[in-house]
Amino acid sequence: MPVITIQLEGELHRRLKRRAATANLSISALVRPLIEDVAIGRGGYTGQDELMGIAIQTYALVAEMVADRSPQLLARGTANARLLMRDRGLLDPSEDPLSDVGRGGFRGEEDGQ
Repeated sequence: MPVITIQLEGELHRRLKRRAATANLSISALVRPLIEDVAIGRGGYTGQDELMGIAIQTYALVAEMVADRSPQLLARGTANARLLMRDRGLLDPSEDPLSDVGRGGFRGEEDGQ
């Protein structure tokens, strides 16, 4: 099996080594699936999945707090977020049931606020 060498900063190497040890894996066994995903282009767990999970949890908590204060603000914020996602190609308008919401702009501009 070919061997590759990757240079890492000391702190990153320590964190990676600790993470591998926690999973009872070698560093190679920990990163090999990530490299395969990149090389093959298939789905699967990546570091981005972990970041996405954190972002989703944060969004859920913030949405709950905003919903308690102002359901209208939550609806407007959700519409704006969906618009940004569509603009960046992260949400297909044909599959978005709210594709006509939030087209007028941000922070209530669509309804003259």
